[in-house]
Amino acid sequence: MRRLLAWVAGVAGGAAALKLLARRRPVAALESERDPAEELRAKLAESRTIVDEQDEFEAGETPVDLDPEERRRRVHEQGRDALNEMRRRD
Repeated sequence: MRRLLAWVAGVAGGAAALKLLARRRPVAALESERDPAEELRAKLAESRTIVDEQDEFEAGETPVDLDPEERRRRVHEQGRDALNEMRRRD
C-alpha cells in the first residue's frame, strides 16, 4: 500500500512539474529578446568609464620612486635608531 501511495505521489509530482514547464516561454523567444552585441557594448562602455576614473585617481597620487635597496637601507637605519633609543632608555 505504501509503495502504491509513493508511486501515485511521484506521478502527481511529475505531472505538476511538466505542467509548470509547459507554461514557461520557449528558450528561443528569450534569446530573441536579448541582443548579445548590445550587452557587450554596454559592458565595454562601462569598463571604459571605470578605466578613465582610475586614470584620474592615479594622476592625483604622488609617485614614490625608491630603489628597493635604498628602501631597505632606510628601514634598517630606522630599526637601528629605534633599537639604540630603547637601549639608551634602560
